[in-house]
Amino acid sequence: MIKRFLGFILALFILPSLAFAQGVSSSADPRATEAGRQILQQGGSAADAAVAMVAVLTLVEPQSSGIGGGGFLVYHDERAGNITTIDGRERAPAAAKPERFLGADGKPRGYMDVIPGGLSVGVPGNVRLMEMAHRKWGRLGWDALLQPAIRLAEEGFEVTPVLHNWLVRFEPLWKDFPAARAIYYVDGKPAPVGTRIRNPAYAALLRDMATRGPDAFYSGANARAIIDAVATAPRNPATITAKDLAAYRADERPAVCTTYRVYKLCGMGPPSSGATTVFGILGMLEGWDMKAMGKDNPMSWHLLAEAMQLAYADRELYLGDADFVEVPVAGLLDKSYLAERRRRISPFGPAEDYPAGTPPGAPARTASGPVAENGTTHFVVVDRDGNVASMTSTVESIFGSHLIANGFVLNNELTDFDLSPEKAGAPAANRVQPGKRPLSSMSPTIVYGPDGKPVLAVGSAGGKRIIMHVTKTLIGVLDWGLSAEDAIALPNLYFGRDGVLIEDNEAGRAIAAKIAPFGYSFSPTDLGSKLNAAERVDGHWRGAADPRGPGTSAVDDAPPQG
Repeated sequence: MIKRFLGFILALFILPSLAFAQGVSSSADPRATEAGRQILQQGGSAADAAVAMVAVLTLVEPQSSGIGGGGFLVYHDERAGNITTIDGRERAPAAAKPERFLGADGKPRGYMDVIPGGLSVGVPGNVRLMEMAHRKWGRLGWDALLQPAIRLAEEGFEVTPVLHNWLVRFEPLWKDFPAARAIYYVDGKPAPVGTRIRNPAYAALLRDMATRGPDAFYSGANARAIIDAVATAPRNPATITAKDLAAYRADERPAVCTTYRVYKLCGMGPPSSGATTVFGILGMLEGWDMKAMGKDNPMSWHLLAEAMQLAYADRELYLGDADFVEVPVAGLLDKSYLAERRRRISPFGPAEDYPAGTPPGAPARTASGPVAENGTTHFVVVDRDGNVASMTSTVESIFGSHLIANGFVLNNELTDFDLSPEKAGAPAANRVQPGKRPLSSMSPTIVYGPDGKPVLAVGSAGGKRIIMHVTKTLIGVLDWGLSAEDAIALPNLYFGRDGVLIEDNEAGRAIAAKIAPFGYSFSPTDLGSKLNAAERVDGHWRGAADPRGPGTSAVDDAPPQG
């Protein structure tokens, strides 16, 4: 009897702590973070929570992402012990030809001229990505995952300072976009901070999707709403057809993985340039003892800046949609090749130039153009079973194309293609083609420790700077031993026409001052980011959000409901 009683006590007090491990959600908006936590609390998987978070972010962070755009998901399946990536990047419609963005004079039109309106809209991919993730790893019913967003859309959500500031900045443009004003304006002006906004059209769409599934997005009334919004756009009207929408499929792709010191890192392959470029930078830095130099040593930042520019040169030359162009992924990550690239880096000063290299298997290629992706977000979820979702989602520019269909923003993803179809007389790798996905800088990443278990998941918004935001965070955690939170807070680094740029904050200015006596400079400038991460410390997961914005993380450590 005594043994039975003791067994009962052990089961009562000890086993629950083992059975109900800790789940974590982290995103750029507290409403999305809470939606993820709620789904985890209901016993949902990391994939379930990710679906709910995409739906909520569509509503509360319309300037950045949503179901009118696309994304990349990197997913660790704890039970299977493997990692999978899902490509939900938007596709060019059948009407999109290489000369799409040329003017009457045969020259590329201005970038800001072709963003607003229908010409820039690609076929959205996020809903098919959500569908595939739920089908592979979901536990809760599809309809349950949309309920947090439905409630917020019907009951209303408050306008944040970030959303209000973007509304004000685009006020001159939105005089031509009444559908956007109808949702986000009050008395003819951008909704003030704290205004409660309801979005009944979006709620109705989600209810239809909850009942009929993801096909409700790609067919029927919603398909017509997308087609009409693009065709009747107040600027740059264009054509997306019902066939374009019905034909869209998300693609499961093998993860791109490499090693860095004692770690294994995995990310998204083409059409993302994230993993190859992040891992290329790390592969070059592997030849130096970054840990010994530390975060306050200007040499650490000099080496990072040099490796950055060499890796970006390769990115510009070789990356594109691998379904359309040959991308030498293995060659770009080849350790011998990266050692060869490393030899171009001098510890005594910057290089005169940063040419692309010739990795094994490299095809003849012309350079790609800029990739903006400023209207982007990232979030991370870890469930109690140790499944990890790291997802970056985008509508490309702020508010995408500025077009609205059923209460959600439509992307301007086609301007991530080269506006010119040729470079130096040869076809550009990232030119527009029907059905093609544009090049991306999104870099969702999962890191495995020496025990083979995930230890970190991270990603960011920020256009081409995404790659560097993620890279400096990885170095901060893996080399400098910082928490994910402190690594995210490290100054951001990038480059431009005036050389190396470093974030204009106290830490960035200090590094710039330290490096000046060595004969080269870092220019402090505005390099904001929107990083989110989760890390495993002492067997427990905790979230981290970028201090530069309103992002949050939440822990779900209670037993499932129900």
